[in-house]
Amino acid sequence: MPIEMLYGKGHLRLELPQGAVPHLIEKPPFPATEPPAQQIGAAFAAPVAAAPLARLAQGRTSACILICDITRPVPNHLFLRPMIETMIAGGIPAGHITVLVATGLHRPNEGAELAALVGDPWVLETVTVANHFAMNDDDHVDLGTTTGRGVPVKIDRRFVEADLRIATGLVEPHFMAGYSGGRKVIAPGVAHHETIRTFHSARFMEDPNARECNLHANPLHEEQLEIVRMVGEVYALNTVIDDRRNLVFASFGEIVESHLAAVKFVRGFTEIPVGRTFSTVVTSSAGYPLDQTYYQTVKGMVTPLDILKPGGTLIIASHCGEGIGSAHFRAAQQRLVAMGPDAFRDSLLQKALADVDEWQTEMQLKPMRAGRIQLFTEGLSADDLAVTGVEPITDLAAAIAASIAAHGDPDVAVIPEGPYVVPLSAATAA
Repeated sequence: MPIEMLYGKGHLRLELPQGAVPHLIEKPPFPATEPPAQQIGAAFAAPVAAAPLARLAQGRTSACILICDITRPVPNHLFLRPMIETMIAGGIPAGHITVLVATGLHRPNEGAELAALVGDPWVLETVTVANHFAMNDDDHVDLGTTTGRGVPVKIDRRFVEADLRIATGLVEPHFMAGYSGGRKVIAPGVAHHETIRTFHSARFMEDPNARECNLHANPLHEEQLEIVRMVGEVYALNTVIDDRRNLVFASFGEIVESHLAAVKFVRGFTEIPVGRTFSTVVTSSAGYPLDQTYYQTVKGMVTPLDILKPGGTLIIASHCGEGIGSAHFRAAQQRLVAMGPDAFRDSLLQKALADVDEWQTEMQLKPMRAGRIQLFTEGLSADDLAVTGVEPITDLAAAIAASIAAHGDPDVAVIPEGPYVVPLSAATAA
């Protein structure tokens, strides 16, 4: 029976070779939900550890709403207009409301892409919509350094100086910060490059607690929480979607508490106890928009490592329609290929500030240490494939058959939704 893997803007039909014993790893079904407008309205009216949005808007003179960039399928079209309308009704002039795209160190989203990201022409016509640029020094306010690990904290002044500050995002497993959304939309989302490059340096990335689904003693999470406290009063709208991009959960309120409420909800649907490991694991990079670059594909390689037997084969399908990623990332990948994994890692440990985007290459070291990594893609050129550091394949079924033969093990774990599902080798989730 064929399996539909998330791939690009559609699905990739996976036909397993004869003799393979598939073990499909998917989320359990989400419970039935109210229509999206009702979910959003209820979240605004009954927030977590905060007053309702309508009351928060009263007496404010300006507002800044953070939204994730194009790499995250956040349902902005569902909540931006009702959020902004509530602000305007509360007395905030439309001209004093900014929707700020939290790009981190990613490229800006402009033109038709920005319109698709926002998803509502009314928003673009009514308020200011702009991109964050981490490299622009003058765009940031220096808030000092964190007490825990000395991270310099510089945040986009449009957010810091707004009277009402709201972060919005998608809560899903994140391969280094535990879970996305909430505090992460601020840092790295609208942080200065020095802030981002500090807590993406090797002393953070090599910490064993900097991993998916873990918030306990996670150095990135702890620094992000302190950064939120340094910014001051911040609220958040947190969303969860299913594999068809339908809204299944929304929480609004104080940024830390409302984010934890969303994490509590989503854990039961993303952390999947499997009870064993596999010699062959087949996964995806979660489809569009996450699988549009090889840079983002690394997340799909890291997430299933808990169920990969030492020396096993991890096969990932990722469209990579936009190519390898940034020039910075390409340079890091070239250094990895030229130096080898061990020397590359040693070079990172000497730096206080990571080079832009090289932390993704550093995260790729984890699957490379664990086993054999194979990539199926239709979007990378030969030059791109040469700097991935992994083995390209053109036939999924043949690669799976070869892995089964090499390991003498017919069992194959298949994860159609990629990094949105975190399989655990233990019989029960922690």
